[in-house]
Amino acid sequence: MYEKEREEMTERLVKWGYLTKPEIIAAFKKVPRHEFIPANIRGYAHVDQPLPIGHGQTISAPSMIAIMLEALDLKKGQKVLEIGAGSGYNAALIAEIVGEDGKVFTVERVPELAEFGRDNLKRVGYGRVNVVVGDGTCGHEKEAPYNRILVTACAPELPKPLIEQLKIGGKLGAPVGHHYMFQTWTVAEKRSEKEINVRECGGCSFVPLVGKYGWKEK
Repeated sequence: MYEKEREEMTERLVKWGYLTKPEIIAAFKKVPRHEFIPANIRGYAHVDQPLPIGHGQTISAPSMIAIMLEALDLKKGQKVLEIGAGSGYNAALIAEIVGEDGKVFTVERVPELAEFGRDNLKRVGYGRVNVVVGDGTCGHEKEAPYNRILVTACAPELPKPLIEQLKIGGKLGAPVGHHYMFQTWTVAEKRSEKEINVRECGGCSFVPLVGKYGWKEK
């Protein structure tokens, strides 16, 4: 079910220039996006728009996910930390790209969403992804350092603990800015313990990153 729609979605993203790397294209074609969407809106799974997944959170539009993954330059065997597990879709794509020898950890602050994401990942065959309940702005120090860190909610600035948990040569991708407005997709490369190269990759719109090093919960 939905194989044709998934193939067409991926081809559109390639045509529009969002997807260029073969390994990411292959992951988009393989991971069943509809399995990570609430049942009542699965018919919209392959439309290029964000969709609600409950608890005030969303799954990003396919084009935005493509931008995020392409910017991180993911490779086989890497250890990756995702902040904001949501429905588990991003983590499944990452797990597919880094392969069986890679490791994926994803942190979710909403316990119900963490359970939703964990169940989705197990059902689809990505049970090796580790879903952790906690404050994502603090990272997941137990398994640090990481080759790559992906943040899927908007922070007022790059959280210091996440920079600290990056390996030298590692990359962190995150939306930075104010709630829903004036956000910029930002990639930071850790060249040394003291040198962080930051580049801005265009505008975006994400829900707020809530936590000790993010926005305070209302």
